Amino acid sequence: MSLDASDIGFGYRPRASYATDPARTRGRFVDEPESPTRTPFQRDRDRIIHSTAFRRLKHKTQVFVAHEGDHYRTRLTHTIEVAQIARALARALRLDEDLAEAVALVHDFGHTPFGHTGEDALNLKMQPFGGFDHNAQSLRVVTKLERRYADFDGLNLSWETLEGLVKHNGPLLDPAGEPIGKPLPQAIAVYNELHDLELDRFAGPEAQAAAIADDIAYNTHDIDDGLRAGLLTLEMLEDVPLTAGILRAVKMRYPQLDTVRMAHELMRRQITLMVEDVITSATANLGRLRLESVEDVHSAGQTLIGFSKDMAAAEAALKRFLYANLYRHPEVMRVRADADRIVYELFDAYMHDPRAMPEGWREGLDRAQEPVKARHVADFLAGMTDTYALKEHRRLFDRTPVLG
Repeated sequence: MSLDASDIGFGYRPRASYATDPARTRGRFVDEPESPTRTPFQRDRDRIIHSTAFRRLKHKTQVFVAHEGDHYRTRLTHTIEVAQIARALARALRLDEDLAEAVALVHDFGHTPFGHTGEDALNLKMQPFGGFDHNAQSLRVVTKLERRYADFDGLNLSWETLEGLVKHNGPLLDPAGEPIGKPLPQAIAVYNELHDLELDRFAGPEAQAAAIADDIAYNTHDIDDGLRAGLLTLEMLEDVPLTAGILRAVKMRYPQLDTVRMAHELMRRQITLMVEDVITSATANLGRLRLESVEDVHSAGQTLIGFSKDMAAAEAALKRFLYANLYRHPEVMRVRADADRIVYELFDAYMHDPRAMPEGWREGLDRAQEPVKARHVADFLAGMTDTYALKEHRRLFDRTPVLG
């Protein structure tokens, strides 16, 4: 199926029938007067951007620790890239751009310092106490840990933004109410008892757009960072089907192009190729099902906004390449081992003596039961930036690994 410009939104046409309508929001956990100048989803987006957790993203790692170079992605730059792609998809599919942007901006709030390395280390330490899951932690941040407002803890986001945050990668429960793939994280289960997020149904279309935007962003910028670090080369990418085709086209048109510009051409063309594939595939899915409302999206029983079959296969091959040659590169694994040690030792130190944590975090923990204390320590650790975690480790220990 080819793209038809008459079917693509450019920001001027009304929302599609299957888009989420802010005028019909399911509201907030704590009732608030409506804003006279913003939709509920615009208000959510603004609260997310002004939160402490959002600012911390600038010093949280993606793949390479921040001090290895100023040009590598951080959680913040990644989040901005995801939001841009999510908005583009929402605009083309005539969805609510503000909701797609809000879900994209909040999706990484629960990530620990040192990327997935930090999450794996904290999850290991938390196994006796229910484990650690970054998606569940994001929910804790926006419903409990952010303390900015006089009337409630958290950000009191709308139901649709919370639902998109929790379920942007798909339902967490099957129709029988059983967890899909892994146990339901405790934080999500507890909150869901108070505010039903319909964990057995698919998220709305805007959250689905944000989820696939996340894949497009990191699949592309991890290549860029890998090339910059010297762990990947353009020659290596000539053996990957998706990137090989793009590189052939660029070389044919610009045979004398230097490698730096060649890499940038690869990135921009890969993003365009993936975005246009999602728009084409989603348009076909949405048209085939003749959806009349956003409820039809929730009840569709499948993800509707994603890659075509061919692109999904190409993207899977690219991921395998990145895992083998970048994420599991010996240099990256060496840094991961040192980052693991920092997280392990900080967790143990705070559990042994909660007074090692700053004021506002340590009160009452000397009398708390172990599970309560452990979750509190995990909240503190997960909120750290890379730089703060290193600073804390230097304060508490004689020797801190040099990352990078």
